[in-house]
Amino acid sequence: MKIALLAVDSDYPNLALMKLSAYHKAHGDTVHWYNPFDRYDRLYMAKVFSFTPDYRYYITNVGEVVRGGTGYDIHSVLPGEVDRLQPDYSLYPGVADNMAYGFLTRGCPNHCRWCIVPQKEGGIRPYMDVDDIAVAGRDYLILMDNNILACGYGLAQIEKIVRRKYHVDFNQALDARLVTPEVARLLAKVRWMKRIRFGCDTPAQIAHCERAIELIRSCGYRGEFFLYCILMDFNESYRRISHWRKDKKVLPFAQPYRNIDNPHQRIPQWQTDMARWVNRKELFAKCSFEDFEARKGFFCREYFY
Repeated sequence: MKIALLAVDSDYPNLALMKLSAYHKAHGDTVHWYNPFDRYDRLYMAKVFSFTPDYRYYITNVGEVVRGGTGYDIHSVLPGEVDRLQPDYSLYPGVADNMAYGFLTRGCPNHCRWCIVPQKEGGIRPYMDVDDIAVAGRDYLILMDNNILACGYGLAQIEKIVRRKYHVDFNQALDARLVTPEVARLLAKVRWMKRIRFGCDTPAQIAHCERAIELIRSCGYRGEFFLYCILMDFNESYRRISHWRKDKKVLPFAQPYRNIDNPHQRIPQWQTDMARWVNRKELFAKCSFEDFEARKGFFCREYFY
């Protein structure tokens, strides 16, 4: 069979497509990125987000089209015989030979109103062992768990990460509320690829993040912290974001709020402007939001009137 792959809405390495590629190559099929001028027996289309546009062109050169991913169907999953395969990293030449992607756990016990994970995957559960991700010399790991600290299995996997001396990035963030002194000592021993990530999506989480950061620093960690911050109410979001300007090693990252029940709802302009200010670190460090010229002639101080 001649197989085509299409990542509809993201250039980020797509784990599902990489595993599908590995499966078909193992069965003697040829696998290519989709080209509208070629012909294929089957096309796999992966869409990550529900709010992004679908592929805009007619597909007439394919025998069968299979659509998957949260952007198409919240309940879509890979078949079991595909799901446990090693990904085909050759699909993404930009992925270094020492890097790997994967999950150690799936699901999350929290039910944040902006997050689709509990609805899609349910409560947290064990999924894979880190040694099954770090294969063939791939010891720099991008781990996409949604709440690794929320179960004993996750903590045991972090202990193994420390023993194996893997370098990791939990790129979906940790839950600061779950950082105890014991967990802080464990996290301080991890070889972090970039920085430690937490979520700071509500006013109450400021204190939780401050406590977790202080605990981890007291255990010897000297690196950066990265905070995902959902933007909802204007005044509250502004205060929560601005709180972190005093610490140069804490980097907030602002994300406009999207209603998971109405993903195409228009994002308020202030959220777009605030996210642009926060996420451009040179602006966030040197320019107040009030003095940020979001568009020619428009300064964000007008939001405060």
